[in-house]
Amino acid sequence: ESRPDGRGGNRNARLFRAAARLPVQQHTGSTAVRVAPPIEVADEDLVVRRLHGLSPLAGTDVDPLLRNLGCRVLVVTGVSANIAVPNAVFDAVNLGYTVVVPADAIAGVPADYTPAMVRNTLALVATVTTTDAVLGGWKRPRRPGAAATPA
Repeated sequence: ESRPDGRGGNRNARLFRAAARLPVQQHTGSTAVRVAPPIEVADEDLVVRRLHGLSPLAGTDVDPLLRNLGCRVLVVTGVSANIAVPNAVFDAVNLGYTVVVPADAIAGVPADYTPAMVRNTLALVATVTTTDAVLGGWKRPRRPGAAATPA
């Protein structure tokens, strides 16, 4: 999200300047930055704001919150395979997390770019799998002390 006055936001890349011209702005408090239905935010959920940059990790409280929760494995999904997903994967790996990427849960433009980027870039640093494999891994009972990394 961004402040309506733009203070503190990035302006150092063409992407940020283009976003500033979009008809929908992701201003604090607007519907553009609210969690979209059907997802509901529960009282126990932790919601972290990002006011600058491209990474959900760098410059946010996500890393210390995850570490305090004992998290060592991150499952990275979303849009876009062009910028946000690889950025999140690299930042997580650099911070020492094991990263899992369900290749069928990310998208980019053009469509044929995503599989090539996954195969030639993300597969070098993350475990590439499917959504079904991740969900299956979460449903299996864990042995005490066993890691929950889907294959």
